[in-house]
Amino acid sequence: MTGSLWNANEIANSTAGIASGSWSANSVSIDSRSMSPGALFIALKGPNFDGHEYVATAIEAGAAGAMIDHRPDGLAADAPVVQVDDTMAGLAALGGASRNRTSARIVAVTGSVGKTGTKEALRAALCVQGPTAASESSFNNHWGVPLSLARMDRDAAYGVFEIGMNHPGEIAPLSRMVRPEVSIITTVAPAHIEFFDSIEQIADAKAEIFDGMTGGTAILNRDNAMFDRLSAAAQKAEVERVLSFGAAEESDARLISFAADRLGSNVEARISGKPIGYRLNLPGRHHIINSLAVFAAIDALGADLKEAARGLSELKPLAGRGKRHDIKTGNGIFAVIDESYNANPASMAASIEALGQLPANRRIAVLGEMRELGASSEQHHLNLAEILHDCGIDLVFACGPMTVALIAHLPDAMQGAHAADSGALLPAVADIVQPGDAIMVKGSLASGMRKIVDGLIALGEPVRQTVNG
Repeated sequence: MTGSLWNANEIANSTAGIASGSWSANSVSIDSRSMSPGALFIALKGPNFDGHEYVATAIEAGAAGAMIDHRPDGLAADAPVVQVDDTMAGLAALGGASRNRTSARIVAVTGSVGKTGTKEALRAALCVQGPTAASESSFNNHWGVPLSLARMDRDAAYGVFEIGMNHPGEIAPLSRMVRPEVSIITTVAPAHIEFFDSIEQIADAKAEIFDGMTGGTAILNRDNAMFDRLSAAAQKAEVERVLSFGAAEESDARLISFAADRLGSNVEARISGKPIGYRLNLPGRHHIINSLAVFAAIDALGADLKEAARGLSELKPLAGRGKRHDIKTGNGIFAVIDESYNANPASMAASIEALGQLPANRRIAVLGEMRELGASSEQHHLNLAEILHDCGIDLVFACGPMTVALIAHLPDAMQGAHAADSGALLPAVADIVQPGDAIMVKGSLASGMRKIVDGLIALGEPVRQTVNG
């Protein structure tokens, strides 16, 4: 980013704060460890931390200024600050001020599965058409959304913001902050079901994304069982138009066909009746379906579909969300598909299906637990047995108490090994790796499956990837 994003007076006026000094910031940060020179450092507080302890360090490291709600010890009297009543409220106010001043076309993305991937695909499809701001990583909660808004460039033509939740009532205030013109709900599935009584309640919580809309377009998954419920909620919220995406014949953005290879797919689709072909370097049918939501959003914005296809062709999988590592050892090459960032029943099924489509000598699934599934957790894990079998997975390894029954339920030939945790499972997986294997590693973040990904990568040297290479 170049130029001034916020000056001291703008920050003070936006937050009802008091500015000290005349200065400007070129970015916004809440972490002094990763802050870039020239940033506004916002000293947030939580149950186990207080960012005010790092204000002096941040300014010494090159922060343009800081937002504080009290003067911490060691801070120079002439330090460049804006003092507010509460820094979390100040961040929210700054995000709101950014939304008020922008003329960018705004899209919001939520859903039980695929939020971050769809947001990144939208970023790729739009950034070739104009300056595009988008949430970093999975910054989709009560601090991540206003921080992403506050970072939006003055000259942004488009803004893409991810909104998440794990309890009812969390999306509505964030949607009212983002005020999207277009909203996407990727799908509704039993993620965070521990905190809900039914899948219908999850759908209603996702539908809160319509609360911040005035007219606009809702983009919904026609293949999902909650489509009619979400469509009715959009109409009740007086959303102007509902567009659908999926493989169903009546979808506005409809999948016609695709040809998969080891790094992705060549896709044929129809968007509002217009045929389009494109390359997607994200393996798995679930990514293809979500790319249709992207094209529906492009169409709703009046942007260029062919340029969007060009942008999508440059998209690469994210670490922890399907990134492939081809690893060369003395005996040959094997593939590691890193799905270690998170997992729920829907994303687990999608990743297993994607593994089953890969060309490989053996397809091996290494699974950690799925969390926040409540009393039905063991059954959700057990349900994976049929999916693993139907997708032609050759070997299954798993860790954690909830996966014991899963391994036992598989045919003997598919049973790899079970361990208490990912660290204990790694040696068993590493010991069986052969050239030509495709090994997919997935589990909720708390299950620590990244250890297995790192351990497998360390067995050899990375190989440069080329499409169909």
